[in-house]
Amino acid sequence: MLTISGIRAILLDIEGTITPVTFVHEVLFPYARAHVGDYLALHFDSAECLADFSQLREEHARDVQAGQDLPALLDQPRDKAIDSFVSYISWLMDQDRKTAGLKSLQGRIWEQGYADGSLTAPLFPDVLPAIEKVRRAGLTIQIFSSGSVFAQRLLFAHTSAGNVTNLIDGYFDTATGPKTARASFRQIASILGVAPAEVLFISDVAAELDAAAATGMQTLLCLRPGNQLQPAGRHKIIHSFAELG
Repeated sequence: MLTISGIRAILLDIEGTITPVTFVHEVLFPYARAHVGDYLALHFDSAECLADFSQLREEHARDVQAGQDLPALLDQPRDKAIDSFVSYISWLMDQDRKTAGLKSLQGRIWEQGYADGSLTAPLFPDVLPAIEKVRRAGLTIQIFSSGSVFAQRLLFAHTSAGNVTNLIDGYFDTATGPKTARASFRQIASILGVAPAEVLFISDVAAELDAAAATGMQTLLCLRPGNQLQPAGRHKIIHSFAELG
């Protein structure tokens, strides 16, 4: 049992930490890829899509400038423009990009799947009891994920245990900064109004934990079935949230 001392907030990763990594890579991503064309056909002229397209065009221009071999983006006719965005979005997903325009669009596509019951987020069975326990102890629960805040809220509203958003106090995504950047974690601590040393960050990715630890945050490396092997380094290891004291 790991004793949590001097902690006021617990910051949690999602993929591979509270949900199986397979849910993201074998369910969410394929769902977005399969439905992006139909979604754009219905919502191509919406304000939300236009905002995403603006960010995607900027990203595309940077990719072209960098000499990437990638699909072209077309402005017209409408059907060809949609096809070109579908191709580029699929290319971005192949690169495992974490950029805002892509994540925003994915979140709205997943919203449809959650709404019609096609998607349900599986939580590891030890997660909710541990969250409820630490909340009773007066700690806040925060999320830091590469998925958009919108997508994070959707996930917690549609879990295998039902809507558990009432257990989550705040959400952070890469609008705060990259998950491997020290500045991102300093910013989160500042927003929470606590010292970095009063935050415990739990993730399955050592590089993210390294960045958090460099700011003074406490860290735990979460090893779950199916996760990619990580060098523990200076981080203590847990296999279940039941290990949290």
